[in-house]
Amino acid sequence: MLNLMLLRHAKSSWAETGQADLDRPLNERGKRAAAAMGSYLAANSLVPQRVLCSPARRTKETWDLVAAELPGTPEVLVAPEICDFSGGKALMECLRHKAGAANSVLLVGHNPSIAGLAQTLVGAGNGKLRQRLDEKYPTAALAVISFDLANWESLSAGAGTLQRFVTPRDIIDDD
Repeated sequence: MLNLMLLRHAKSSWAETGQADLDRPLNERGKRAAAAMGSYLAANSLVPQRVLCSPARRTKETWDLVAAELPGTPEVLVAPEICDFSGGKALMECLRHKAGAANSVLLVGHNPSIAGLAQTLVGAGNGKLRQRLDEKYPTAALAVISFDLANWESLSAGAGTLQRFVTPRDIIDDD
């Protein structure tokens, strides 16, 4: 059994005009949401063995705040192909080639790729959760998808079961 956690980066700041997209930091709301997601992962024993993270500042800051709440230190790979804003195909290929032997992987990335990948992979699971995932994948939202597969190379459309879809609003009051 393989478990994939797809985390969209937390809310970023647009305060500095002219700043390169890759250099945008998290805003205060994003920092709170990322820490809350880290606490949620820890409280629910959703600790990844490997993390695949986009090189963008906002994704790395999101991961750092999540990681601060987790027990242990998973292996982290910064993968440029995750800095993708299409339908999720590049993320699928990244998982197939870089998830390795880990049974549990957290991918920290961007929309619309995160949402597109989740929608592509999920073929089963709670109907209400699937509908929420299809409607909107907000910043700092987390999808947990399980696969009855032996390895990540076998990953294919519709192979996953949506176990959880959690947004910051589900777990904190001020978001």
